[in-house]
Amino acid sequence: MFKVKLRIALRANKSWWLSPVLIAIAIIFTFIISSAMIRWAGANPFAAFKYLLGSPLQSKFGITEAILSATPLVLTGGAVALAFRAGYWNIGAEGQLLAGAICATFVGLHADGIPHWLGIILMVIAGALGGMLWAFVPALLRSRLGIDEVVTTLLLNPVALLVVTGLLNGPWRNPETKFPETQVLSENVFFPRVYPGSRIHLGLIIGIVALAICWWVVGRTAGGLKMRAVGLAPGAARIAGLKVERTLFTTALASGAIAGIAGAGEVAGVAHQLTDGISPGFGYTGVVVATLAALSFPAVLLISFVLGIINVGSFSASRALSIPSTIGEVVQAVLLTTVVSALVFMKYRIVLDKGKHRD
Repeated sequence: MFKVKLRIALRANKSWWLSPVLIAIAIIFTFIISSAMIRWAGANPFAAFKYLLGSPLQSKFGITEAILSATPLVLTGGAVALAFRAGYWNIGAEGQLLAGAICATFVGLHADGIPHWLGIILMVIAGALGGMLWAFVPALLRSRLGIDEVVTTLLLNPVALLVVTGLLNGPWRNPETKFPETQVLSENVFFPRVYPGSRIHLGLIIGIVALAICWWVVGRTAGGLKMRAVGLAPGAARIAGLKVERTLFTTALASGAIAGIAGAGEVAGVAHQLTDGISPGFGYTGVVVATLAALSFPAVLLISFVLGIINVGSFSASRALSIPSTIGEVVQAVLLTTVVSALVFMKYRIVLDKGKHRD
């Protein structure tokens, strides 16, 4: 008699075709599952996707709102892509974004009397430091003790949200409205609009610059070459004398800093205060963006815009088809689930063990 056991093991090597195949499967499953939910809500799935993807492109307002919605995804997607390129599986961009928003809010609440240009710089620096701080512990555990960063970064996301909730229901509660939100920040830290007649703000330019820097560093510098070597074959990189743990640590901190700037952008460019809904999951969606972009920084910009279109198009689909306006969030949630599942299969494989046993 044979006894069959299933176990999960790390992949020693990854075939070139594995990533695109798993991403394609994730997209197919997303369409199937989302279509079933849309049909259950009483609408035609094809008509719903037509509104989701097409309606925002039919007006200037729709396009600018899609760009606004894509702005934090440019930063979180770039942050995740940078970490993934080094083989550091950062699923904690959501927590790092919230930490950046907290630190930026602290600056914004104490920025009266400083020049506007200085306030903007301080907000960006505070956001970056907040994100780095939140990324520090998982990075240290990974580089020093070898503890899987997927678990530690993911578990710290709800902790960051609890910190936000605690601050908003405690020392930062608005003293006038008594709502769990801060006072409006000083105008000295507001991000300026970059396109007249729209809500597109400086955060978009910062995101594009961040992507350009990441692209140059990863693809055109010696440090980027080491990073890619560590990401592709950490064992071989270690044998070649590369400091694998140091590379993972510094990349993790850089990734957290970029995600933290996204939080600063939401506070200084959109809400102008901290609320418990400052992020509807921008950090999680950044994982989807980076994966669908195949870790290409130029593609991160494109995928972010596509998901921004879905966010805006969900309201048009809701009005036209009488379905919940959260349909866009549902599609992105399903996409996140399938993409994260694909990531697991990229890193791990299922091993079938057969062994004899006695009755």
